[in-house]
Amino acid sequence: MRRAIFPGSFDPLTLGHHDIITRGLPLFDELIIAIGINADKKYMFSLEERIRFISEAFKNEPKIKVNTYKGLTVDYCKKVEADFILRGLRNPADFEFEKAIAHTNRKLSEIETVFLLTSSGKSYISSSIVRDVIRNGGNYSVLVPDTVKVN
Repeated sequence: MRRAIFPGSFDPLTLGHHDIITRGLPLFDELIIAIGINADKKYMFSLEERIRFISEAFKNEPKIKVNTYKGLTVDYCKKVEADFILRGLRNPADFEFEKAIAHTNRKLSEIETVFLLTSSGKSYISSSIVRDVIRNGGNYSVLVPDTVKVN
């Protein structure tokens, strides 16, 4: 079984994330969307909200599971017996950052990282931009799946 994880904070899930997940599905038998928990980070959305955004967005996709984890991503991969990490790249800066992480993960374990380029119409979207739009009362709905709702 080809199992991959797609790790991130998903604060919130964006159309960029959705694009990578959807396009990554044919590559794997199972894709675990792994929400990392970092006690030092301040999130806009609660963990429960982030799980709900993702679960509802992919409720009709049996190959997707949503889980949370703490600690090193490679340790989580070992725990769930994932052979791959799926990552999206929006720009050259993402590539340089993600390349360093992928090399480190490969040094620490046998895990392979699979990179997909975000579709051009979504490459400008990031969770931090979405959070800024939300904080300032902008129309965030054009940047996220319909399942992301601000209360």
